[in-house]
Amino acid sequence: MTTAAMRQTNLDDTAGGHRGRLLSGMATALVEKGYGAVTIADVARHARVSKRTFYEHFADKQECFLAVYAAASDRLLHVVGEAARPELDWRDQVRAAVSAYLTALQSDPALTRAMLLELPSAGPEALRLRRRGQQDFAAMLVERVELSPAMATAVIGGLNELVLEAVEDGRADRLTDLADEATDFARAVLGSGAAGSPPRTP
Repeated sequence: MTTAAMRQTNLDDTAGGHRGRLLSGMATALVEKGYGAVTIADVARHARVSKRTFYEHFADKQECFLAVYAAASDRLLHVVGEAARPELDWRDQVRAAVSAYLTALQSDPALTRAMLLELPSAGPEALRLRRRGQQDFAAMLVERVELSPAMATAVIGGLNELVLEAVEDGRADRLTDLADEATDFARAVLGSGAAGSPPRTP
């Protein structure tokens, strides 16, 4: 399956029909031109729908972009949650979660790069959405480990910075190379007991 087809499938899993096609169209246009240059006509063309259909689903391109980001974030959270199976030892859960996270991002490096680097261009609401996404990941971590919310946020923030640095350096297609370093970092924080308690066992 091509990267474009994977992108279509992944977004259609979240929102089918015309909305799903518009999300995929925005993703393709974003990779092609960058957020600032993308027009609603570009999105409609890639989605193979009319501009009128676009406006039946979204008020403007920012709303569509935010919907793409939210869909991608939700899917990533699901993939990571599925990989970190509760029956695994916590160290193996960390390895599995980090591997799934990096593999999912690397599966469409062009979109990952565009989403991460173009996000600030979409305004304050986009940054708030990113914050909510990080909070969702931190909440999942708190459910699995006896860790304070603040420490969970620090772990997620640290992993995100490793990814962002790699993407900025042009390594979005080699994110899995970070697996060992990212796993060691997460295990070090979680294994320290953070709040004075060991990680939960299944």
